[in-house]
Amino acid sequence: MMLRVRSRDGLERVSIDSPQITVSQLKTLIQSQLQIPVQNQTLSTNQNLLLAKTPADLIKFTDMSNPSTLLSALNLSHGSIVFLTYDGERTVSGPTFHPAGSFGRKMTMDDLIAKQMRVTRQENPHCELVSFDRDCANGFQHYVNDTLAFAVKRAGFMYGTVSDEGKVEVDFIYEPPQLGTEENLAILRNPDEEKFVEAIAVGLGMTKVGFIFTQTISQDKKDYTLSNREVLQAAEFHAESGLKEWVTAVVKLEVNEEGAADVHFEAFQMSDTCIRLFKEGWFETEIAQDADPKLSKMKKDVVVGVKDTREVDNDFFLVVVKIFDHQGPLTSTFPVENRNTPVTMRALKNHLDRTKSLPFVKRISDFHLLFLLARFLDLSSDVPALAECVQRQTAVPEGYQLLIESLASS
Repeated sequence: MMLRVRSRDGLERVSIDSPQITVSQLKTLIQSQLQIPVQNQTLSTNQNLLLAKTPADLIKFTDMSNPSTLLSALNLSHGSIVFLTYDGERTVSGPTFHPAGSFGRKMTMDDLIAKQMRVTRQENPHCELVSFDRDCANGFQHYVNDTLAFAVKRAGFMYGTVSDEGKVEVDFIYEPPQLGTEENLAILRNPDEEKFVEAIAVGLGMTKVGFIFTQTISQDKKDYTLSNREVLQAAEFHAESGLKEWVTAVVKLEVNEEGAADVHFEAFQMSDTCIRLFKEGWFETEIAQDADPKLSKMKKDVVVGVKDTREVDNDFFLVVVKIFDHQGPLTSTFPVENRNTPVTMRALKNHLDRTKSLPFVKRISDFHLLFLLARFLDLSSDVPALAECVQRQTAVPEGYQLLIESLASS
C-alpha cells in the first residue's frame, strides 16, 4: 500500500506493507525511500504542521510523537496523507546531462527562458489567515452536504475584508449560476448579477476576497489535493482579482476516527509562481480525458528540483492558509440565489413576517435578501445606500421600508 507524504518539497509517496506498522517503522521507511534521517523528521496528520516555524511550534503536534503508535490507530490507510517537516537539506540525485552548444543540441531562446522558470514550493502565504463567518460557512456546507450530498461540485465567490496585517475575513458567499458534475465545474458568470453583488459589497464596505468550491465523494478516492482542472480554475480567479491575499477554499467530506464522515474546510493561496505561469500562458488549458489529475501540464519545460519537466505536481502551487471562524455582521437565513429552487417574493414576505420583532435594519441584514432587492432598486444609488444602512446598523429610511414591504406583498 502507499501513503502520501506532504512536505515543503511537495507531495511524495512512500510504500508500506500495511497500516499495522508503527510510527517508528514509518520513519525508517521515509529515511530509506526519501533520504530524510529519522532523527530529523516530525510527522503529523495535521496540515498545520507545515506552518510551524519554531521548535516550540513543532512540539504541539503530538498525534504521531509516540513511536509505538500503529498507523491503523491514526486511521491511516492506502492513499492517506501524512504531513512532514524536517531539519536540514535533502540529498537529491544529479540532473540528467543534455549536451548543448557546439558539441550537441543548440539552445533556443525558449530553452534559456525555461531554465530560469523554476517551480519551487512557496513557504509563506500573503494572507496571515482566513476567518469564515460561521453562519455563512454553515449555510454553504449544509447545502452541499444535505441537498447535493457532495455528489456534484458547487462553488461561490467569497466577500469580506482584508486587514493591513493580511487577515482575510469572509462574511458572505455569492453563488453564481453554475453547472457542476462529479469531476467538473462550469461557472456561468452573469455580468448583471455581478454588478448587483459589487454594489452591495461596496455599501457593506467589503470586497471579493476568494473562491470556494467543493470536491465530490468520488474525488475523495483520488490521489491529489487539487486536480489540474481545479488548479486552473483557482489560478484564473486569483489572477483576475489582482488581490495578493486572495484565498482559495475547498470543502469536502473526510472520514473521522469513528468512521463517520465530517465536512472539512481547507484553505490555500495559489503560489506566486503559479499565478505568474497562468498569466504568462504556460499552462496547457486543454486537458485530455486520460490525463493524470494530480499533474498540471506546461506548454514548455520548467525546472522542478533538478529536473526539466512539463508536468508539475499540483501541490507545488498550493500554500496552506490557517483557518479561523467569527460571527460577522450579517445573517445567512434568507434563501440563496441560483440554487435548485428559485427565490421569489414569497420568500421575502415569509422572512419579514418571521423577523417582525427585530428592528427593520436587522431584518434585512442578509446579503442574499439584499441581492433579491437589488433587482428592483437603482444600482448606482439605492443599492449602496441600503447596504450602507446595514453596514452601519442605522435606521432604514421610511421610503425604503415601504418599498420593501410593498415588494414583499406583490
